[in-house]
Amino acid sequence: MEASKVPIPTTTKNRLSAFWGRKQGSIAILALLAIIAHLGLRYGCRFDGPVAQFPLFAALLLGGGPLVIDLLGNVARREFGSDLLAGISIVTAVLLGEYLAGTFVVLMLSGGESIEAYAVRRASSVLHALAKRMPSIAHRKKNNEVDDVDLQSVQIGDELFIFPHEICPVDGTVIEGHGVMDESYLTGEPYMMSKTPGSLVLSGAINGETALTIRADKKATDSRYAKIMEVMKESEQHRPRIRRLGDQLGAVYTPVAVAIAIAAWWISGEAVRFLAVLVVATPCPLLIAIPVAIIGSISLSARFGIIVKNPAVLEKLDTCRTVIFDKTGTLTYGKPNLTEQIVADSPQQSSTLQLVASLERYSKHPLGVAVLDAAGNAKLPLLPVSSISEKPGEGLRGIVDGHQVEVTSRKLLATKMPQQLTRLPQLAGGLECLILIDNQYAATYRFRDEPRSDGTTFIQHLKPKHHFEKVMLVSGDRESEVRYLAELVGIKDVHFSQSPEQKVALVRRETETANSIFVGDGINDAPALMAATVGLAFGQNSDVTSEAADAVIMDTSLKKVDEFMHISRRMRRIALQSAVGGMAISIIGMFVAAAGYLPPVAGAITQEVIDVVAVLNALRAAFPPGKLSDFE
Repeated sequence: MEASKVPIPTTTKNRLSAFWGRKQGSIAILALLAIIAHLGLRYGCRFDGPVAQFPLFAALLLGGGPLVIDLLGNVARREFGSDLLAGISIVTAVLLGEYLAGTFVVLMLSGGESIEAYAVRRASSVLHALAKRMPSIAHRKKNNEVDDVDLQSVQIGDELFIFPHEICPVDGTVIEGHGVMDESYLTGEPYMMSKTPGSLVLSGAINGETALTIRADKKATDSRYAKIMEVMKESEQHRPRIRRLGDQLGAVYTPVAVAIAIAAWWISGEAVRFLAVLVVATPCPLLIAIPVAIIGSISLSARFGIIVKNPAVLEKLDTCRTVIFDKTGTLTYGKPNLTEQIVADSPQQSSTLQLVASLERYSKHPLGVAVLDAAGNAKLPLLPVSSISEKPGEGLRGIVDGHQVEVTSRKLLATKMPQQLTRLPQLAGGLECLILIDNQYAATYRFRDEPRSDGTTFIQHLKPKHHFEKVMLVSGDRESEVRYLAELVGIKDVHFSQSPEQKVALVRRETETANSIFVGDGINDAPALMAATVGLAFGQNSDVTSEAADAVIMDTSLKKVDEFMHISRRMRRIALQSAVGGMAISIIGMFVAAAGYLPPVAGAITQEVIDVVAVLNALRAAFPPGKLSDFE
C-alpha cells in the first residue's frame, strides 16, 4: 500500500516535535552563519566595533531570545538541566559584552536540541516504511476474470489471485494452487511454509514461485499486517524517553553554580562577582564534551559495522540490565540445517545422503540447500540425475545413478504408501522430510534453524562481563524450536509463540523494572524494538526493522553486539571523565571568582582552557582501543 493511501495519524506529539526540531535547526543555522560572518568581518575585512558585532547581535536577538524564553518555561515547570545554565550564560554573556561566546552557546544549545527532536520524530518514518511495503491493489477473481481493485475495497469472501513473488494483501485461505510462502517477517519461523488448498495465509507474507488463489477471510484493515501497524503506532506513543547524561549532571551542576554565584554577590555586595562566577560556570563540558564523545563513538561504531540511528542509546546501553533476544536471525542464522539423519540401514547413511544431495541440487527448496551443505561437509561427490520432477505439493523425485529417489512428507506417504508408515520414527521438533529409494523407505531427515556458533559463549559472558541480571529468549516460533535453542545457548527465561502484541507487552513490562535491550531482525520485532530502552536490529533484512531500531548491526554477528556494548561503556566513561572533570575544575574556578580573584574576562579565558582540556579528552572516544570484545 502506498504511503499516501495509508491513514497514518500525525499525533500532537509528532507535530510539536517536528515544529520544535525545525525551529531549533533554524536557530543553529542562524548562529553558525552569524559566527562565520563575524569572523569574516573582523579578521578578513578588518572591521571592528558595531559592524563586526552586528551578525552576533542578530543571532542573540533572533535565536538566543526565543531559547531563553523557552528555558524560562522550564524554570516554571521546575526543570533545571544544563540547558538552563546555558540560558543564564547567554544572558550573562550579553551583559558582559561577550557576544561571540554567547552566540557559541546559542549554537551548541540549539544544535543539540535539534538533533534530539529529530531522534524523537524519526519513529513515525517506521509507519511509512510499513505502509510502503504493502501493495495498494489486489487481483480479484470474478467470473474467471481477474481485475485489479483498490485494496480497501476487498471484502470478506472475495477470491484473490496472488502472482509469484507478490506480497499477500489480506489474511485468507488457499482455494487453488500449491506452493510456498515466506512468513518469516511475521512469524519468525525461518522456513518457506507449504501452501495447499485449505492452508491459511497471512497478509505481508511473500509468495513463492507458484501463483495461488485465496479466499479473503478478513478485510485489509483487520488483517495481520494491519494489526502490526496498530501495535507500531501504539509503540511510537509509548516509546521510553531516555534521560540524557548531560541532563542528569546538569540537574546537579546548575543549582550549585547558581547558588555559588548568588552567595558571592550577597556576601561581597558586588554584582560583578555574580557575573564572574557564571562565566566560569558556563557548562561547556556538558554542552560540548559529551556530544563530542558521542559523535566520536558513532564514528567508531561505523568503523565496526554498526550504524547508530539514535545517539542517546550510546549513553544508555551500558545501564541496561535486561537483554531480550528474538530467536530467528539473531541467536540463529535464520536458515535450516540438517541436524539428524535417521536411516533404515545405518551403513547406507553416506550413500543415501549422496543420492539425495545429487537430486536436491536441482531443487529450489531451502531444505535442499541444507542437504547439499551436509553432503559438501561430508565431501560426497554428486551423481548424475535424470527424469527430475518437482510439482507443487508433490515433493521431489528423479533417477539418480540408476535409483529412483523421492523426497516426500508423512502426509504424502500416508496417501500413497500407508504400509510404509510403520517404519517411520516418532515425530520430533523441527522440520522433516522422508526419503524413498526405489519405492522403499530409506531415511528421515530432520532440520532445525542453525544456532550461531558463538551463541553459547556470548550468552554465558553477559552476566559476568556486562552485569545483566536477566537474559530472555522471546520468539513467535513453536515451543519445541524455542526450547531447543534455549537449551543449547543456556537461556532459562523462555517465551514462545509470541505475537508482536505479546512481545511488546512483555518488553514494556520488563522495561518498567530495568532498562532493557531488545535484539531482533524481522518486521514482527519492530514494535518490540521501539518499546525497549535500546533496540538493536540485525542486518538490513527489512527497512521497517532498521527504522524502528536505535542501532543496526550490519554484520549479523553477536561479536558486533558485544563490541557495541563496549563502545557504549567506553563512551560513557570518557564522557563522564570529561564532563565531571571539567565541572570539578569549573567549581574550583567559581570559588576563586567568588572570592574576587578571577574577574569576568579572566574567568572566560579560564573556562575556555577547561573546555579545551575536556574536549581533547572526549576526542579519545573516536579512536579504537586495542581490543573491544571480551568473549571468544
